[in-house]
Amino acid sequence: MNAILLNTVSFPGLGLEFDLNPVMFEIGPVRVTWYGFLIAMGMLLAMLFAYWKAPKFGIIRDKLMDAALGGLIGGIVGARLYYVAFSWENYKDDLLSIFMTWNGGLAIYGGLIGGLLVGLLIAKLRKVRLLPAMDIVCMGFLIGQCIGRWGNFVNIEAFGGNTDLPWGMTGPTIVSYLQEHRSALDTLGMEIDPSSPVHPCFLYESLWCALGFVLLYFYMKRRKFDGEIFLLYSAWYGVGRFMIEGLRTDSLLIGNIRVSQLLAGLFAFAAVLLWIIITGRIRSHHDPEYLKPYVQTAAWQEECAAYEEKLRLSDEKRAARKAARKGVKPVNPESATEVVEIEDYPAQKEPEAAPEEAPSAEGEAAENSENSAESSPEEPAEGAGQQPAGTPGQEDGE
Repeated sequence: MNAILLNTVSFPGLGLEFDLNPVMFEIGPVRVTWYGFLIAMGMLLAMLFAYWKAPKFGIIRDKLMDAALGGLIGGIVGARLYYVAFSWENYKDDLLSIFMTWNGGLAIYGGLIGGLLVGLLIAKLRKVRLLPAMDIVCMGFLIGQCIGRWGNFVNIEAFGGNTDLPWGMTGPTIVSYLQEHRSALDTLGMEIDPSSPVHPCFLYESLWCALGFVLLYFYMKRRKFDGEIFLLYSAWYGVGRFMIEGLRTDSLLIGNIRVSQLLAGLFAFAAVLLWIIITGRIRSHHDPEYLKPYVQTAAWQEECAAYEEKLRLSDEKRAARKAARKGVKPVNPESATEVVEIEDYPAQKEPEAAPEEAPSAEGEAAENSENSAESSPEEPAEGAGQQPAGTPGQEDGE
């Protein structure tokens, strides 16, 4: 481990101190950072959860994974572009640093926008129902955000203003940042003492997302309509982010407006308003079938049956092609183990003797005649030289 890369962070109220190396490990020129690893781990767990729960939301797993992979790429690109757009002063003189995402600089709302745009586009192409997909994907967002925020801790970022709470954090990196940006923070109305502990905002957001995941997980079975989980996620995360963003010292700004705080407030307000309107309409209809979740409908059962039939036909075609390829290959009689029809491959038998033909009447008479000729002259045949009664004077041979 390279000591130059170590960052020290301490929690004076708790008596804790950590020496953090942003680099997880190096293999030659390849460097793997804790930030990148934790972001990737959060994404992986989010996708595994979505794959596991997809049928509970009325989504075919294979189709969802196509949309999730596309959304993952779109989310990373969107998060980086969002951050760079609002921090252009830090990148305009070094454009290559835009691609160095392992050093941090991913904005969650940019990730949400990019991920949803690309993911929903692919979902549309793959004929995945959008609202159920948004429900399950937002649960994955909470997993990814909960874990990914610890990458901010390793990088010593996403911290807030001063606090007297026992979990306040400080360190050389924090002190240096606050001293450098003290005047800018004053314009936001934040009175900063660089030497005093600050809010660990990364921890607040991680715990807020974890709690939101638990609450929504147990509510999933009670959802009244498709898209409800996404609305509740938007409201829950929006409220939490609005409050936490107000504490942060590294917010992305438009003038003196914190961009993420503004978006969080708008998302939360819109989500709560839509949820109230839709649930009110459901109650007013007094119809259990009105806006029923797709997974509870006969259409979902039909889609499952059709998909299973498609898989069965695909398996049969694959097996037929495999059998056809096997049939082309010559069969070695010595090593063949296939059972074959006897008419196709007759066994070799010893030749059988031809059956004796039954003697004809003429042949039998000739044989009797020969037997009579061979008889002894001293023993004439019975009845020879006698005349039958009633035929006097009749000569032999008449």
